[in-house]
Amino acid sequence: MSYQSTLKLNISALAIVAVFISTACGLSADHVTIAIETPMAPPSWALLERELLRANTAACREFFDKYFDERGYLMCVERWGGDDGPDDAIENVADWPILHALGASDDILHMYKKAWEGHLRQYTEAKTVDVPFARDGMYYKEFPVMFDWMHNGEGLRVFNLQGLSDPYDVRFGHRVRRYAGFYMNEDPAAPNYDPRHKIIRSMFNGSRGPLMRKATGLDWAGDPIEVEGRFHLGHGERTYAEMVAHFKDYTDIIGDHPQNMGATTLAANAFMLTGEPKYKQWLLEYVDAWLERMRANDGIIPSNIGLDGTIGGAAGGKWYGGVYGWGFSVEVPQTGAMAHRNRVERGLIGFTNAFLLTGDRRYIDAWAQMIDKVNSNSRQIDGRTVYPRMYGDEGWYAFAPEPWSAGALECYFFTCDAKDRARLPKSGWIAFLDGENPDYPDQALRSDFAIIRTKIAAMRQDSTTPDTRLADDPMEFNPATIGTLRQLMLAGLDPGRGAAPLHCRLRYFDPVTRRAGIAPDVAALIDQMTADHVAVTLVNVSQTRSREIVVQTGAYAEHQCISVVIGKRQIPVGQPSFTVRLSPGAGARMVIRTKRYANTPTLAFPWDRVPVVRID
Repeated sequence: MSYQSTLKLNISALAIVAVFISTACGLSADHVTIAIETPMAPPSWALLERELLRANTAACREFFDKYFDERGYLMCVERWGGDDGPDDAIENVADWPILHALGASDDILHMYKKAWEGHLRQYTEAKTVDVPFARDGMYYKEFPVMFDWMHNGEGLRVFNLQGLSDPYDVRFGHRVRRYAGFYMNEDPAAPNYDPRHKIIRSMFNGSRGPLMRKATGLDWAGDPIEVEGRFHLGHGERTYAEMVAHFKDYTDIIGDHPQNMGATTLAANAFMLTGEPKYKQWLLEYVDAWLERMRANDGIIPSNIGLDGTIGGAAGGKWYGGVYGWGFSVEVPQTGAMAHRNRVERGLIGFTNAFLLTGDRRYIDAWAQMIDKVNSNSRQIDGRTVYPRMYGDEGWYAFAPEPWSAGALECYFFTCDAKDRARLPKSGWIAFLDGENPDYPDQALRSDFAIIRTKIAAMRQDSTTPDTRLADDPMEFNPATIGTLRQLMLAGLDPGRGAAPLHCRLRYFDPVTRRAGIAPDVAALIDQMTADHVAVTLVNVSQTRSREIVVQTGAYAEHQCISVVIGKRQIPVGQPSFTVRLSPGAGARMVIRTKRYANTPTLAFPWDRVPVVRID
């Protein structure tokens, strides 16, 4: 039997907030609903947010119509490789999953899903001639045959976020389990993981398993291709020979590298979808092994782990060795200049995934301490303090004026500690949350319109044809511009190009249409974020229609909402979500008090789950 009660709160002469517990929209009997009737003239940021969602959607429709065919195939020359391979093809709709999860039209969901389905077929059909492991298809079992996780991650950044809006798609569920299984030895044809030494055995890995030999320039660059007069390559190469030369030093791929921790998002998604403990167990086993290696290496994450599990074991004992390692500086073939290509920061994904599943601070603290450890090797050059980025046989090198800060924003986001805030600049979004940059919302939102306008104008000038277009060529025109909306509406981090999940303080659902995303006409502005609360203003810009939204604490309901404070009144919640009913033209600022990382994260929508507090 459902229980209903209504409590009228006299906040002001113009406002009545009714709090009642109901079973509306299929939510549980003890789900809290807050009715907001206080009139609020639409703030400029609210109108800008609503229009920016609309402008993004219109621009994405035009982009999709130009570059994708009726099958969802990208109209380009399909190739394998680190220059212009399959990962670049699907990145053309990067950020579209978050755009839909913010509240953009369902057209966005339909388009990026069509692109993903087409992508899987297109690159399963696409085959190499010379690159040996992709001759039967660049994708196998709907997954890259074997490549490094800088590129595997980029190719999964759309799929890995589909669960935000569409976790119940049957094909999504099958793929989530299959993809995670490639790294848990559930597929005998893909023995990527060594459970004894707790390593992924090669930097090249995927649905056909690990590549257990030195890589060649051909493996990285793909089959020979006509370049001059036909294509403009992203790395600046002028000939195919320069494409191969770009990768001539990319040979030492045997053993584990931090960027392989990108695979942990596959297990995280599988755990959040199914609740099966095996996925969480594998993820923590693998990340904990990396945590121990950091401790054994004086707090610095090593960039090579040998097949025997030893630090530097496949790089002559050098902890800084291997492709994309701390000491990976290579020559740019067309200029002769040296390029420093340390990519250990991709390993942060594993630590943040482990933190998402456990709330254990040691995963974040270890990374924060490493930032300080690297920067402690600063030196004075020409009267300036400079900080290293690389480490080689002669010690630290590649000094720059700014401190090394890979992961600094993430550390502060997860801890909300002053010591982690101190590593960040006093500007932009974080300064706004600190109350120091009040004009940030309007300025940032307005600038995003200019970005969309510029990209669409450039796209309309693009005269490439499908046979002179590489997979990464349209990426610069992808109009999805969601960074400011993600910050202001969700207090969310950028998942980036490494296929991380979304980390944010709030998410919204429309209980009327039963979809992810904020309801029509509703806008949200988060203006404060601390360890135990987040403050948000919700406003209904429609002056004629009431609106209703479900507010969820955390991208995956990982935070527990303790209470909501409006004015001087406190409303108990005790759930990871609550509903807000907004009268026409109504709005209010609410302080949402939370216990972060108290719940087991889940992909289930609020009306489809029974909240469970994790007990560790």
